[in-house]
Amino acid sequence: MPHINVIGAGLAGCEAAHQAARLGCSVTLYEMKPHKKSPAHKSNGFAELVCSNSLRSEQIENAVGLLKKEMEIFDSIIMEAAHANAVPAGSALAVDREKFSRYITDKITNNPLITVKNEEITSLPDDEITVIATGPLTSDSFSAYIKENLAPQSLHFFDAAAPIVDRATINTDIAFLASRYGKGEACYYNCPMTKEEYDVFYNALISAREAELHDFDKESQKDLTVFEGCMPVEVMAKRGYDTLLYGPLKPVGLPLPSTGKEAFAVVQLRAENAEGTMYNLVGFQTHLAFEEQRRVFRLIPGLENAEFLRYGVMHRNTYLNSPGLLGRDYSLKSNNRIFFAGQMTGVEGYVESSGSGLVAGINSARLALGQETLLFPVESELGCMARYVSCGTTGSFQPMNANFGIIEPLGYKVKGGKAARNAEYAKRSIQLLTEFKEKYSI
Repeated sequence: MPHINVIGAGLAGCEAAHQAARLGCSVTLYEMKPHKKSPAHKSNGFAELVCSNSLRSEQIENAVGLLKKEMEIFDSIIMEAAHANAVPAGSALAVDREKFSRYITDKITNNPLITVKNEEITSLPDDEITVIATGPLTSDSFSAYIKENLAPQSLHFFDAAAPIVDRATINTDIAFLASRYGKGEACYYNCPMTKEEYDVFYNALISAREAELHDFDKESQKDLTVFEGCMPVEVMAKRGYDTLLYGPLKPVGLPLPSTGKEAFAVVQLRAENAEGTMYNLVGFQTHLAFEEQRRVFRLIPGLENAEFLRYGVMHRNTYLNSPGLLGRDYSLKSNNRIFFAGQMTGVEGYVESSGSGLVAGINSARLALGQETLLFPVESELGCMARYVSCGTTGSFQPMNANFGIIEPLGYKVKGGKAARNAEYAKRSIQLLTEFKEKYSI
């Protein structure tokens, strides 16, 4: 039976293994947990979500919402698990992270075509088709192997996670349930601020003490680069007084129940688990010291007595300078039997990482089956992300979320503004990918 290896049982690795098995290949999936964990990982399960529990928008007019629909066309295990373990999040898709991980772990370990080996890989098997999906915190030994033998252009940036509070300690006399613009179920707790309250919070935030970096990050402390899409809230605040008001604290679409008017600022909290006992502070990724998080975030009205179940943390993410290194099928140009997937390629986000694993898994399986690898249509998010990773842009290469700015233009105007145009993008993509799947029997 045709065989491939997958290294890493995160989102991308699990999706790659699932896709290869779905196409009839046997898969050996290597995962170093539970014997060894990265500094950011805590559980022994597969597809562990280490930052937010949100997979972002479900709306098809949103690029990541479209990406979800595209992945569903190819029977994505990540999308299956997400919908099976969703928690209320308005128009977004958020999951109970423990149940989500358990669901995928069970599916993968019980697949007769997938063999799991719990061991750390420090070099690649000779002349075997392999998908490397070791993630942004690849072990030091394997990172050194990749840098020396495969990709001397490796880079890094820093990523941050938001704190989680106990639902029972949210002051619901102040915090109110609503979703922005009334979309979906009213499932976010919203903590409104007056200008005076915002001033106190803002000044405390920008002067708060940051935590020391972990030992594995200290060597890069002088050259710290933060990814724009997951920026610590204190870094964002230091860019200007109004920055948060147009970012995670924007009050628009969230009128106060008592007056019907908008507050000066609003902090939103989203459910972390299906039971609704834990809530995370939306957009509050942070690198503040733990005691400073407790002090500053309790200045938010409604969180004055909040009990923190997990504090925000910051960690290093490693990714490749992929343009010129990887092809649009996610294979290494210098050795087409080696594929990369996940955040290491320069895609950013849970869904995007899973999408790259889907493409790499399909293409590695096709190579093992003696078939040509496929270039997904650039009119789709799956295809245009692969093109971005492979070709980049005119500037320096940076991690990128799914967006409509990198998708192939329509070539004609659409009446009705941005939403109508994006809906047209989505319609075109779904039609093309449905035909693509049928044509190549994938």
